[in-house]
Amino acid sequence: MNAPELQPTHRSRRFFASLSGAAPSEEDAAWAEGWLSDHERAAFRKMPPADRRHSVAVARAVVAHLDRLGLTEADPDARWIVVAALMHDVGKSVTGLGTYGRVVATLSGWVGGHDMAASWADTRGFTRRVGLYLQYPELGADVLRMAGSDDRVVAWAAEHHHPEEDWTVPVEAGRLLQLADDGRL
Repeated sequence: MNAPELQPTHRSRRFFASLSGAAPSEEDAAWAEGWLSDHERAAFRKMPPADRRHSVAVARAVVAHLDRLGLTEADPDARWIVVAALMHDVGKSVTGLGTYGRVVATLSGWVGGHDMAASWADTRGFTRRVGLYLQYPELGADVLRMAGSDDRVVAWAAEHHHPEEDWTVPVEAGRLLQLADDGRL
């Protein structure tokens, strides 16, 4: 697997936002959970507060721009897109790394190569968690598959850092999700 781009602007924004351990507001959490199945809701609740807050922000941005896809919040086809926005980072909850550990993991993957992730995940302690973190998209896809999520939600969790030519989700929906995740909406 090739290492994804470092994306310094996106990563810097995420880093500073993650320094606050605040969970989403009760209103935001209720709104988000209203989109999710029972199993997805359980997985969402296991996400660290900063990740839940980020996911709600991504999902709210997606909903605000569904018209780009010719959809409204009430359209049945909008559901998978909003759930994908809410759950794209769920694999991070498996790793047990906090903000600073994630920085180390990201830099380790960038310097050492993501090809090392599986080897590192087969070790113990912090190195194992770094390896798992570098595989969080695949881990998230597994969590969502076990939760019975829509196949497109599972695919987006696995593919959201891939180049768009490798996406299996509809490209226009993927672009909207990516813009929202990168804070460009």
